[in-house]
Amino acid sequence: MIADVAFDVAVLPPFSYRVPDGWRVATGQRVWAPLRGGARVGMITALREGDDPKLKPLAAVAEPAAILSDRQLDLVRWIAAESLTSVGATAAALLPPVVDEDGSRSDPPPPTSDRPGTEAPRVELLVGTGRERRLVERIAAARGGVLVVVPDVEAAARWARRLGRVGRAARLDSGAPDAERARAWRALARGELRLAVGTRSALLAPLAAPATLALVDEHDPAHKPPGAPRLHSRDIVLARGMRDRCAVVLTSATPSVETWWRADNGLGGLGGPGGRVEGTPRPWPSVTLADTRGILRREPLTPPLARAVRESLGAGRRVLLVVSRLTSALACDECGEILRCPECGLALAWSRAGRRLDCRLCGRTLPPPETCPACHGRRLSPFGWGAERVEHAVRRRFPRARIARWEGEGARRRGVRAPRASADADIVIGTRAALRHFGPGALGCAGFVAPDQLLRLPDFRAGERLFEILWAAAERIGSGGALVIQSQNTGHYAFDAVARRDLAAFYRHEMPLRAELGYPPFRRLAIVSVTAPSAAEARRLGDGVAGALASAPTLTVYPPATARRDRARRIVVKGHGDLATRLAEALGEFRRPRPRSRGIIDIEVDPVEWPS
Repeated sequence: MIADVAFDVAVLPPFSYRVPDGWRVATGQRVWAPLRGGARVGMITALREGDDPKLKPLAAVAEPAAILSDRQLDLVRWIAAESLTSVGATAAALLPPVVDEDGSRSDPPPPTSDRPGTEAPRVELLVGTGRERRLVERIAAARGGVLVVVPDVEAAARWARRLGRVGRAARLDSGAPDAERARAWRALARGELRLAVGTRSALLAPLAAPATLALVDEHDPAHKPPGAPRLHSRDIVLARGMRDRCAVVLTSATPSVETWWRADNGLGGLGGPGGRVEGTPRPWPSVTLADTRGILRREPLTPPLARAVRESLGAGRRVLLVVSRLTSALACDECGEILRCPECGLALAWSRAGRRLDCRLCGRTLPPPETCPACHGRRLSPFGWGAERVEHAVRRRFPRARIARWEGEGARRRGVRAPRASADADIVIGTRAALRHFGPGALGCAGFVAPDQLLRLPDFRAGERLFEILWAAAERIGSGGALVIQSQNTGHYAFDAVARRDLAAFYRHEMPLRAELGYPPFRRLAIVSVTAPSAAEARRLGDGVAGALASAPTLTVYPPATARRDRARRIVVKGHGDLATRLAEALGEFRRPRPRSRGIIDIEVDPVEWPS
C-alpha cells in the first residue's frame, strides 16, 4: 500500500510513502514519516494499492487508530480549501497534540460513528439578556454530546467551571495540559464524556449523537486568530452542523453583520421561527449623547459626563471611562466630519510623517485639505484623549477618588494598576479591553470620552466595532446607572440604536451601506500580502500577483499598496461566494513551490481585522 501523508507545512500536495508490510493503517490516522532529514508527524489523507521501491517507508504510527472519520477528514479538506491552507496545517491546528495516554500504546477506540444524525440541523442565535443562561439550559437538556467553543483560554476556564453544575466538562484548549487534552479527546470518542469546552483547536472534537455545537460570542474577532486555518470558527461550526445534522447554537450580544444578515434571509439554517431568540429585557441605563463639536480641547469630561461620574461616586458605585489610543484619521473639530475615500467610503489613514492621507483599500493617496470639505472649518485634527491624559485630568477633578488605569496586558506603567489588581478602584480609565473585567451590572456609570476615534478607523467595520463596545458597556451598567457618549457625531445610527436599545435599528442602517459599497456580507474580501527582501523584489512580485488576480473575470482587484518600508505589498480583492476557489485558480502558479522564489505570499480570506 501507498499512503499519502499531509504535514503541518505550507506545501499543498501530500507526500507519498510506502506502508511497511504487516502494518494496518487508515485514513485520518497520524503517523511518523521522514521529511527533510528527520521524522515528523503527519496525517494519512489517502491510501491506495501500489509498491514503489523509490518511496520511503513510514517510520512509525503516532496513534494506533484514526483520530478523524472520513466525514471529518472531508470537513478538514473543505476548511483547507476555503482558507487556502494546506490540509496538513489545517489538521494540525484543529487536533490535540500527539501524546501517549499514561505512556501506554493501548488502542484507542475508532472515531465516533461516521453516519450523520437523523434530525434536520437546527441553528439558533441567542441574543439579549440571559443568553448564556439560556445556553446552559439547552446544554443541560441535550441528549448527546455537547461542544462549547469560546474565543480565548480565559473564557474556556470560565465556561468549564460554569458547566460543572451540569456535568463534567473536559477542556480541549491550550490552557489544559497536552496529556489531559489527549485523554479527554479519547474519552469523548468512547462516549465516556458528554461535555467539552475549547477554543478553535476543539472544533473537530468527537461527539456522541445527537450532538450540539455552541459558539459563544460569535462576533468576537478572537474566533479567527492568526495562523492556519484562517477561517472563522462560526463558518466551521455551521459547516459541521450541516454535515453532521446536529444542533448549532450561537450566542452574541451584538451579532456580526454577516450573522444578522443570514438570520434575516434564512441562510445557513438561521432565520424563520426560533432562528433568532431574544431574552427578557433587563433594566437599561439612561443614555446621554454629549455633543463635543468645538469643545473637548482642554477638558476630557463634558458637564453631563462629569455629573454622571459625581453621582455614581456619591452612590458608592464604580465608574469606567473608555478611551482610545487610536489617532489614525483626520476629522473636523467643528462639525465632526471624517475625511473618507471618495471611492471606497473608508476613513482615510493619516500619516503624520508623510503628511498624507491613504486609503487602505484602493491605495489612493491624497494630501490633507486645508479646510473641512463639509463646513470649511480649519480645525482638522488627528488628536484624541489617551488614557494617561484623561487620568491626569480626572485626578484633578476628583482628588479623593481611587483611580486605576488599564491599557491592556503588558501595558502597566509606573503607578498604574489593572482593575484586577485594583478591585477597589472607584474610577477605572482604560481601553475597550477593560470591559471584559466587569460583569453585568457591575458599573454605576460608563463614559466614552472620544469614541469618534473608533469611527475614524480605516476599516469598513468601524461602525460595527463601536456598536459592539457601546452595547457591551451598557450591559455592564446596573439598574439606575448612566451611559454617557461624548461625540462630534451624535446623530450616528450606532449611538441611536444603543440609546433606544434597538439591535435591529443598527443593522437596518448598516446593511444598505455594505450593499452599496460591496462589502461583506454582500461580497467577500481577501487580503493578499507579498513580502520580499528588497523593495524592488516586493514591487516585482506584487505586480506579478496583481496581474494574475486581474486576469480572473469575477474578481475586483485593487492596486497594490505599499507597506513595511517598501518591502511589502498588500492587495485587496473582492469576489463572490466562490472567492477562495477563484483565488486558488488565479494564483495557482504562485502557490506551487518555486526554486528561485524571492518572496512570501500570504492570503487571508474574509479578514475580520483590517490591517493598519
